[in-house]
Amino acid sequence: MALDVAAIRAHVPALKSGTARFDAPGGTQTPQPVIDAIAAALTAPLANRGRNTEGERNADRIVGEARSALADLLGTTPGTVVFGRSATQLAYDLSRTLAKGWGPGDEVVVTRLDHDSNIRPWVQAAESAGARVRWADFDPATGELLPEHVAAVLGPRTRLVAVTGASNLIGTMPDLPALASLAHAHGAHFHVDAVHYASHAVVDLAATGADTLVCSPYKFLGPHLGVLTGRAEVLESLRPDKLLPSADTVPERFELGTLPYELLAGASAAVDFLAGLEPEAGGSRRDRLVASFAVLEAHEDALRERIERGLADLGGITVYSRAARRTPTLLFTVAGLRPADVYRQLAERAVDAPAGSFYAVEAARRLGLGDEGGVRVGLAPYSSPEDVDRLLTALGALKR
Repeated sequence: MALDVAAIRAHVPALKSGTARFDAPGGTQTPQPVIDAIAAALTAPLANRGRNTEGERNADRIVGEARSALADLLGTTPGTVVFGRSATQLAYDLSRTLAKGWGPGDEVVVTRLDHDSNIRPWVQAAESAGARVRWADFDPATGELLPEHVAAVLGPRTRLVAVTGASNLIGTMPDLPALASLAHAHGAHFHVDAVHYASHAVVDLAATGADTLVCSPYKFLGPHLGVLTGRAEVLESLRPDKLLPSADTVPERFELGTLPYELLAGASAAVDFLAGLEPEAGGSRRDRLVASFAVLEAHEDALRERIERGLADLGGITVYSRAARRTPTLLFTVAGLRPADVYRQLAERAVDAPAGSFYAVEAARRLGLGDEGGVRVGLAPYSSPEDVDRLLTALGALKR
């Protein structure tokens, strides 16, 4: 089945502006069903969770539905789904909790491919605990982060390995099961940043080998919040700082304060929207998500290849997204033009393709692009062939 892009676009009010949007890696546009779910939560009676009043029951239902929806998306169980303000906040919270068990002589492994939210929390927690930080490099010529790159910095005192599921800068998708096996062979906690990954591929917590994993619904058509999940036995073993009267059960143990119920309602609606991308699919919501992502991947890969061919035909453009397995995310530079100027001139032609390092500052520097980075083109379920043609036409006019 082919993805019905026209039907998807009809559900996204922001696209009525007419702009060709390639800024999805920074956050997708919101479908009307997600907007409606948020509004419905806010216009119905709402209170702190409980079972006595209608408002309490509404809040309790929304939280339960959101945990179930994200569990289906991530291939995990509802009781392991934790909500927070952002993936960055959740990574900081988790780093401080794990670091309680670190000390001098221990080692923490991070990679130069990652978004800084999967680097700095671990680096700073290691420094506070007196632990050593080891850096796993990637190959800038290919964009690949290979198992041997991580194996080279593992040791008997490795306590954590933090790796991206997919680079938000150049799209590289490392071999997570292989990296998990390496980390676990050294007795280390394996943490995966799936913020970019979860937007483009089916996530299965057990298959990745992750002990903990984070994602952000606003990257896949939902509202702004963060999600953490992990193996139940791992979460049960962790003791985060919390208020005395707040719940001490998992997952509530990790959630600080009252949850944003309206955003959780929107996150559930986003998962349901994704599950409906392949309308002929049946079975459970998880089954429908798997079928929908298969159609989505085929659509996005076809558009990515179309862009790559177009960029090659234009000439004078260097593409840095080269890994064998990667998301539909392209980072490039145009000879003789600063990335920021390309971004500005494309925006003047109603084509949104932002420029920068996008918080993957270590990766941008390793690629020789410095903090200025490059121009990033990212695709989403609503991306169309017409959008791609407008991008390539605008780049051609810009080069002339």
